[in-house]
Amino acid sequence: MSSTTKWVIDPTHSEVSFKVKHLVISTVTGYFKKFEGSAESNSDDFIGAKVAFAADIDSIDTNQSDRDAHLKSDDFFNAEQFPKLSFSGILEGSTLNGDLTIRDVTKAVKLDVDFGGVAEDPYGNTKAGFEIEGKISRKDFNLKWNAVTEAGSVVVSDQVRIILSIQLVKQ
Repeated sequence: MSSTTKWVIDPTHSEVSFKVKHLVISTVTGYFKKFEGSAESNSDDFIGAKVAFAADIDSIDTNQSDRDAHLKSDDFFNAEQFPKLSFSGILEGSTLNGDLTIRDVTKAVKLDVDFGGVAEDPYGNTKAGFEIEGKISRKDFNLKWNAVTEAGSVVVSDQVRIILSIQLVKQ
């Protein structure tokens, strides 16, 4: 039996973003600026690794302060009552299967994973890189606010793309 290796997210070399269609014609990108996560793995390919992740809702940034404040309100995330979103799961091949919790709702999600490999940085730290992507329905997590324009277009789409570029540091 091989020993378990613990890895943690290197926030300076990682990015957590989401994309949502606005008015059906364009896409708005947002980021979580504060997040943390870890992986525990028994192998260098990370198959079977246990993954945990959390992001601070208050760190949401869509490059527009009024929209950020709206996203933090009870219409969406309700940052005051639910300050974090979280995920825990297992890497199975190129799929990360687990439970995503937003607000007080937990749902099973599948995320596609592209494992970039392992390398040593100039300071002797062992790093591993991942591109992780998936889609969720925001309404499944009680992020229900919406409006309809005079022309009948929905302001915010239901589908949200999640895109993470993650670098882990071996502990």
